[in-house]
Amino acid sequence: MTTNVNTDTATFGAGCFWCVEAVFQRLEGVLHVESGYAGGHVKNPTYEQVCEKNTGHAEVCQIVYDPAKISYDELLEVFWKTHDPTTLNRQGNDVGPQYRSVIFYHNEKQKELAEKYKAALEAEKVFDKPIVTEITALNGNYYKAEAYHQNYYNNNPYQGYCAFVIAPKIEKMQKVFKHKLKK
Repeated sequence: MTTNVNTDTATFGAGCFWCVEAVFQRLEGVLHVESGYAGGHVKNPTYEQVCEKNTGHAEVCQIVYDPAKISYDELLEVFWKTHDPTTLNRQGNDVGPQYRSVIFYHNEKQKELAEKYKAALEAEKVFDKPIVTEITALNGNYYKAEAYHQNYYNNNPYQGYCAFVIAPKIEKMQKVFKHKLKK
């Protein structure tokens, strides 16, 4: 039996999309997370093209969620607290414009909320360095990543990057957001 659920979509880039996907998949109210590319000038880019650092695309995740169970504000909170928004084109050892911190908004309300959250973090001086996160319109400029990138952590938990980079990030996230996790 299927029920009609109103959904919305958020698109975030916060480093490697495997990490972003693994974090958001664990949240109650998140129905689907898909890895992809956004923000560039090349249509239907491949992973190899994006890694060449000249397509303009960022690795992102599109997050389909139920706003009755989790709000866009709550998704923003997870976004800001699970990566470093002060490093330009870098998260940890992942370096390049494809790893930039970016919020691609789908409508004016998302833009307003993202800018408000960023301004509050800056005003409260939460970070020692300036926030470099881009906030920009998606404008239909999103391309699904190759099949082998989808659900990557869940399919490969013992792979080196997953075990040493993603697993600790998930453990930290689960402690900070234990009240927001799927049962």
